[in-house]
Amino acid sequence: MATERARTTATVRIEKVVAEGDGLGRLDDGRVVFVEGALPGELVEAHIVKQSRDYARAATTKVLESNPQRVDPPCRFVREGCGGCDLQHASVSLQREIKRDIVRESLARLGRIVDPDVRLPDVDVPSVGARTTVRVARSADGRVGFRRRRSHDVVTVDRCLIAHPGLAPVFTDLRLESAEEAVVRVSNHDGAVVVWAEPTGVFGIESSVVGGPESTITEVVNGVEFRVSAASFFQSSPRAAEVLVERVTSALGPSASWGSGPLLDAYGGIGLFAATVDVGDREVLVVESNPSACADARHNLRNRRARVVESAFERWVSEPCGAVVADPARDGLRAAGVTALVATGAPIIVLVSCDPASLGRDARLMTEAGYRLEYSEVLDLFPHTHHVEAVSRFVRDARLDAL
Repeated sequence: MATERARTTATVRIEKVVAEGDGLGRLDDGRVVFVEGALPGELVEAHIVKQSRDYARAATTKVLESNPQRVDPPCRFVREGCGGCDLQHASVSLQREIKRDIVRESLARLGRIVDPDVRLPDVDVPSVGARTTVRVARSADGRVGFRRRRSHDVVTVDRCLIAHPGLAPVFTDLRLESAEEAVVRVSNHDGAVVVWAEPTGVFGIESSVVGGPESTITEVVNGVEFRVSAASFFQSSPRAAEVLVERVTSALGPSASWGSGPLLDAYGGIGLFAATVDVGDREVLVVESNPSACADARHNLRNRRARVVESAFERWVSEPCGAVVADPARDGLRAAGVTALVATGAPIIVLVSCDPASLGRDARLMTEAGYRLEYSEVLDLFPHTHHVEAVSRFVRDARLDAL
């Protein structure tokens, strides 16, 4: 008789969707199973693709009882296996609820915060045709597409539902000679397109499309013009950047409520927040490790009283700051980043997180360092995918100032 561990199929009741977009349920022997393509509350038949002593991974083969908000994926390439959009089988409203619940659980479980205040403001980006930056992969014949989920295989595409219309020629015409991947960005401001692939060898596209890490486009966010180099990070779209600026500004509160000193834009990139937040007559300070982004930031902040420090934030020598915005990479602040932030003495720290797990860990470190989480706002800046951004407001415990 086959044991539970040897079975290749199982019927699973899904409890919730977890951070990577899979449904979580349990097998008959009690092990957790992560089921691709399943939604909360559903009863699914799943094909088990990986097993270990503690957990299993599976893919949905049949939905026996469906969530009322299950929908047919609107993109045919998702139905053909494209892994770029892993939540298209859920309605947009359910996607947002899933992301809020994931952030709340991470703050409670990893952050050890009792009943965290997690909000879902209605300020998200359009779910179709908004994304201005995409990373494409090379197929065997040099055409481009996106990788299958949890695979190196490439599904070639001739269009993308979530991409900006200005990227349409990329999917039909772009060819990569030797590079495995390329980053493509279009300006919503003037339609200019840049492609960056290493090693080089990009062809099939119009001569107006420029390439290389030093290529730039111009974007406008909240009326501010930004130079963005191909090698610099920018949000998924100008609309996503606008939403972040709006929510970060709200979380910071009026500058009169800050402490003394500049506004610190930590992990500041091209200076998005330093250039857009109303600081009155204060100085803005950007700390960023990417040389390309620092060069962009100096250009973008040329009309403000600003300093740009090219340094890994963890090695930056902290100084007193009135308030802080921190937008670290996916792995978060970690202990060294929290130490540097706390050393500024800022009464308000606004943390922008792109990974729920790192947010949970950082929240715990911030709490242990004497900062209280007032709230987190969940922003759906990457519709149809499991990716989520959160803006969290931390305030310094007044008892620290008495020490």
